[in-house]
Amino acid sequence: MSAEGAAAGTKTLAVNRRARFSYEIDERIECGIELRGTEVKSMKSGRFSFSDAYCRIVNNELWLIGFHISPYEQGNLFNHDPDRERKLLAHRDEIKRLRRKVDERGYTLIPTRFYLKRGLVKVEVGLGKGKKLADKRQAIKERDMKRDAERELHRR
Repeated sequence: MSAEGAAAGTKTLAVNRRARFSYEIDERIECGIELRGTEVKSMKSGRFSFSDAYCRIVNNELWLIGFHISPYEQGNLFNHDPDRERKLLAHRDEIKRLRRKVDERGYTLIPTRFYLKRGLVKVEVGLGKGKKLADKRQAIKERDMKRDAERELHRR
């Protein structure tokens, strides 16, 4: 769990590490997710996948697309469609500001973290630009150098 998550009294459910590798995240906002029935129980038990998920603004509403929540085992007839699009809850002004950046500057909206805050499921949406191949290589190189330096410190 991250230091910021522990300080705010939240429990991190999952972090999208691939988003940090593929995108240069400039800004993050917190959104609620409109969930139905047994989706909350599936989320709390960690039965979800967001490897290909992204956000889109349609009719001044923020939608999460490509997000899979596995059906709850005890849910029987009340289970939900696992791959449906889910509405994200954000302030109207935030959505307008995000729309301007996405349309004008070519940014992408990516879910970076899912967590519980006071019993409610929240998502952290990152506003990012795709990294070029050279940037990704540089990130790998820096990570390897940092790992080697930590190994040396650990040995001594």
